[in-house]
Amino acid sequence: MKQEFQKVIDRKNTRAVKWDLVQSLYGSDDVLPMWVADMDFQVPSAVREKLTEKAQHGIFGYTFTDTPLNKNIRHWIKNEHDWDISESWIIYSPGVVSTLYMAVQALTEKNDQILIQTPVYPPFYKVIKDHDRQIVENPLTLKDNEYKIDFDDFEQKLKNGVKAFILCNPHNPIGRVWTKDELQQMIDLCKKYNVFIFSDEIHADLVFEPHRHIPIASLDEEINDQTITLMSPTKTFNLAGLQVSYAVISNKELRDAVQGMLHKQGLNMINTMGVAAIDAAYSGGKEWLTHLKEHLEENIDYVEEQFKDRADVTFIRPEGTYLLWLDFRSLGLNHDNLKKFIQEKAKVGLNDGMSFGEAGSGFLRMNVACPLETVKEGVQRIIHALDNEDITAYQK
Repeated sequence: MKQEFQKVIDRKNTRAVKWDLVQSLYGSDDVLPMWVADMDFQVPSAVREKLTEKAQHGIFGYTFTDTPLNKNIRHWIKNEHDWDISESWIIYSPGVVSTLYMAVQALTEKNDQILIQTPVYPPFYKVIKDHDRQIVENPLTLKDNEYKIDFDDFEQKLKNGVKAFILCNPHNPIGRVWTKDELQQMIDLCKKYNVFIFSDEIHADLVFEPHRHIPIASLDEEINDQTITLMSPTKTFNLAGLQVSYAVISNKELRDAVQGMLHKQGLNMINTMGVAAIDAAYSGGKEWLTHLKEHLEENIDYVEEQFKDRADVTFIRPEGTYLLWLDFRSLGLNHDNLKKFIQEKAKVGLNDGMSFGEAGSGFLRMNVACPLETVKEGVQRIIHALDNEDITAYQK
């Protein structure tokens, strides 16, 4: 099975956002795309077989979710994350971001303050702005190549009237997996100031030893009552195009409010293939996931080894996710010129660090969920450009 992750599969001309938008995004079709967070691997055989069976059946009418599917999700969360949820707590939607939008609409009001920990996933900014809420930033601090939470600042921001906190755990883009102690400090403060937690845990299954993902709602009954946990198999099993996710909400009042908003916006159904995929992935994808994480760690090890003695790029090792947060600030380039240099001279397409907020200036995000051959090509292109291309033209 491990060889599956070394196979290079041509995704061009499949309407793949990652591969078929290279020309429009980077201005050249010879840029190697290592950006948007999907994987260049085939999904587990159990999922492929289930979807093939569904396709051969040939009828794709309205599809509902049921008790067996809820049981499957409950077992997965219990076995993987030691959280014993009730099946009645689960609601479905097309995506984690969709549910986050509904939660903001249902549980906050215009001009309410919503806190995020920056740099962070770009839709967090957008959901707040789109609903005329106020963004409150709790900037993460980078020291000795590790990001930490400034809890003094966190409390001061909550004290000033924050209504909701959007947590990212594991954190995208920095790759932190928050510890039990860190989560408990956040819990204590959110309880103290009566703040809702909208917890994006979409990367929960992609955590590397010795780290452990802990759902924040699992630690405290009271905080569970004021938390919406957003989860999905899409990042875990490369199912993003099937648009399937779920939220775990123990508080019936909150659950009904979010569910009601999903119905109001016509987002209460997930597609037929998505239902089949989530069921098959959680039933038969465990072995595949084990090998995936082994492969991802090999890729991460390679990148770390290549960059470890360099003064021009700093590698920050992720505790979870397949996303690497690369620090190019020592090059002394302004951010726009950094992007141009990597794009034009290295010919590698990375995520713009500034899309994650001002704290991302000088950083770029790399996706290593691909065969090692692709990772090597991308890294060596960057190293070759840094060592051989004239960077002075970009220092203006």
